[in-house]
Amino acid sequence: MNVNWNYIKMFVLLVLVVFLYAFSATKNKVRNVSQPQVQFLGDNNLFITQANVSKLLIQNQGTTTKASKEILDLNKLESALNSNPMIKSAEVYLSVNGELKAEVKQKKPVARVSANTSYYIDDQGDYMPLSSNHAARVPLVTGLVNKDALDNVFKIAEKINNDAFLNKYVIEIHQNEDNSVHLKLRQSTFIVHLGDLNQLDKKINNLKVFYQKALKEKTLNSYSKVNLQFDNQVVCTKT
Repeated sequence: MNVNWNYIKMFVLLVLVVFLYAFSATKNKVRNVSQPQVQFLGDNNLFITQANVSKLLIQNQGTTTKASKEILDLNKLESALNSNPMIKSAEVYLSVNGELKAEVKQKKPVARVSANTSYYIDDQGDYMPLSSNHAARVPLVTGLVNKDALDNVFKIAEKINNDAFLNKYVIEIHQNEDNSVHLKLRQSTFIVHLGDLNQLDKKINNLKVFYQKALKEKTLNSYSKVNLQFDNQVVCTKT
């Protein structure tokens, strides 16, 4: 009887590969997880620190250090990070060598509300608490502001954040009871009355034209009020 040694060798090799794969997978499952590795994406302004994120991960898993990969609930950890009011989005995963990693994108504030309880408005128009780790240089919001109704204030705050001129000069947004808005500018004594935020782009363009003209003529400090509420005109009140 002839023995085909090639078939036998292939069979033994296949069994060996399956055994090694099963052994590796079993060992990988029970491998302990290392200290969380946190990476921040985007801006480097750390409203929430690496230590804060690591603490959140540890608290929500009981302990992640020395824990088995088999019992680690990555979805739970990811949900815990995403529910934090400082975090815009987070992804938690394990590397092949057992390292627990988190990629975190922080919220970006566009305005700071000054009220009984101060807080930020983020770039999605949502509430964001102040941070003890970092303070953002954004316009201050005063007047009548409701945390559950931020749309009006967010509209002008977003415009300021995305416009180079406004971002440079606007330091305060004030909202009145009727939702009308006025602005205060850096190094200027006058108040800019926007009124409601209809035709906002046109009003901002009128402000820019007025400001550049007054700056050239050195008359900026001659006014106490600049009213943009009327169509196609700027009404100024002198001091």
